[in-house]
Amino acid sequence: MRLTTLQLRNVVDRFHDRLTTYREALNRLNVFPVPDGDTGTNMELTVRSVVEAVSTTTDMDEFSGALAHASLLGARGNSGVILAQILRGLADAFRENSDVGVPELVAALERAASAAYDAVLHPVEGTILTVIRAAADAAIEAGGEAGDDLGRLLGRIYRRAAEALEQTPDQLPVLGQAGVVDAGGAGLLLLLAAFVEEATGETVDLPSVYEATPRLEGVELPSSAGTRYEVMFTLEVSEERLDRFRSAWDRLGDSIVITGGDGTYRCHIHTDHPGAAIEAGLHIDGDPVGTFHDLSLTDLRELSDGHGSNGVVAVAIGEGLVGLFRELGAEAIVAGGQGANPSTRDLLEAIERVPAPHVVVLPNNKNIIAVAESAAGLSSRDVTVVPTASLAAGIAAMTAFEPNGDPETVAEQMAASSSRVVAGEVTRAVRDATLSAGPVRAGQWLGIVDGEVEVVTDDLAAVVTATLHRMVAEDTELVTIIAGQGADEAVTESAGRWATERGLEVEVIDGGQPLYPYLLSAE
Repeated sequence: MRLTTLQLRNVVDRFHDRLTTYREALNRLNVFPVPDGDTGTNMELTVRSVVEAVSTTTDMDEFSGALAHASLLGARGNSGVILAQILRGLADAFRENSDVGVPELVAALERAASAAYDAVLHPVEGTILTVIRAAADAAIEAGGEAGDDLGRLLGRIYRRAAEALEQTPDQLPVLGQAGVVDAGGAGLLLLLAAFVEEATGETVDLPSVYEATPRLEGVELPSSAGTRYEVMFTLEVSEERLDRFRSAWDRLGDSIVITGGDGTYRCHIHTDHPGAAIEAGLHIDGDPVGTFHDLSLTDLRELSDGHGSNGVVAVAIGEGLVGLFRELGAEAIVAGGQGANPSTRDLLEAIERVPAPHVVVLPNNKNIIAVAESAAGLSSRDVTVVPTASLAAGIAAMTAFEPNGDPETVAEQMAASSSRVVAGEVTRAVRDATLSAGPVRAGQWLGIVDGEVEVVTDDLAAVVTATLHRMVAEDTELVTIIAGQGADEAVTESAGRWATERGLEVEVIDGGQPLYPYLLSAE
C-alpha cells in the first residue's frame, strides 16, 4: 500500500480533528505554570493553518510545499514550532515522490527527527523530541521487515512511540513528580495515530495518558520556568548570519527553537529581555542581521497567575506601550499600529490564546477596527470589540477594565472611558500635500487631533505644544505624553511645563513607538 496526496491530506485532517478533541487535555498535561499559550492550543493552531493550506493541493510536490510553508509560518509556541519542524522534515522527504510507501515513510521520519533535534538549541529528553526519535528508530528497524505492508509498519511505529511517551516521566523529573507524560509528545502521538488510521481503516485506541491531571503540589520546576516573556517572530536572514543570531539568543534566554530554511526561519525564545531578543533579529553589536515579521510577545507570568471572567487582546507597538498594556491587565498583545496593521488571523489567534471566557479586543487604531470585528465574528469565543481608534483611547479603556466584572458591564465601562479621551499624534509628512490645515511639505511636522491634521510646522516643540492647545478643553484634567522613537527630552519637558502651567496633571510615558515621536491624550 502507498499513500496518495489525497490520503496524506486526510492524515492532516484527522490529526487536526484529534488535536481539536484533545486540545484541553494536552493543555492540562503541560505542568509548567508558564505555558506559552498551552501545548494543545499551540499545536492545534499550528495544524489549523496547515489544513487550510493543503486543502486544495493535487499532487505531492504541491502538498509538500504547502505543508512545509504553512507549518513554518503558522507555528505557535514552543511545541508548535518543534511540530512545524517535524512536519517540514516529512514534507522534504515526501516531495521527492509521487506517493508514499514504506521506504519513503522510513526516510521521512528519520529526516523529521533530525530536523526537530537540529531546531532546538539545547535538546532535552523526555519531550516531543524523544517521541519522534523513537518513531524514527522503529521505522528504521522495522522497515526492512515490513515489505510493502505500510499499515503494519505504521502500527509498529505507533506502538514504539506510545511506549516512549509513557517513559517520558522517567526521563524528565518534573513530569515524574507531576505524574503525567510530556504534553508535546502526547500531541505528536495523535499524528502517528492519524497515519495508522488512514493506512488501515481502523480506529486507534489511544492510551489513558490523555486523561491524567498533573499533581502540581511539590513539583520542582527548573529555574527557567521563571522566565517572563515569550518572543516569537519569522526571521528573514542569510545562513552566515543565522549562527550569530543563535549565539545572541543563547545569551538572552532559553526554550530556544529556530525552525525553517532557505533564509526564512520561525524563531521562539523565553526571555527576561524581550527588547534585546527582538533587536537581535535586526542588529547585533551594530551589524545588520536580517528582518522579521509576524512578531508576537506574550507575558508568561500573566498566563500563570490565574484568570477572571474577562481577558483583553490589545494591539500595540513599542516596548514601553506593550509593557504598559501588560501592567494594566491585557493578557495578549498583537504587534501592530499605524503602518503595521495586523491581519484577521493574527487577532483571531490572539483571541484563542486568552483563557478567560469573555474576551475584549482593543484595536487601538481606526484602520484596525474592522479587522478586529472580523476576527471577533470568526471566533467561537464570546468576544466584544471596543472600537478604540488610538493607543491613548486604548490606555483609557484599560483603566476601566475589571477582570472579574460582568462582561457586558465591563465592556460598556471600557468603551465609555475610551470615549472621553481626545487623542493627539505628532509625526512627519512623508510627501507634499494640500490639507485642510494648509499646504504641507515633506519633512514638516504634523499635529493630528482625533484623526484630523490641525497643525503644520517645521519645529517639533511648537507642533507638540500647538497640538496640546487644540486638545485641551475647560474640563480637561489630565494630559498624557507618550514619547516614542525620535522624541526629544527637552521637547518633552517643555510640553509638560506648558500643561502644568495651565493647572493640568501631566503623565509622561516612555512608549518606544515608531513613526510617531509623540502620542498625546487629554482627559
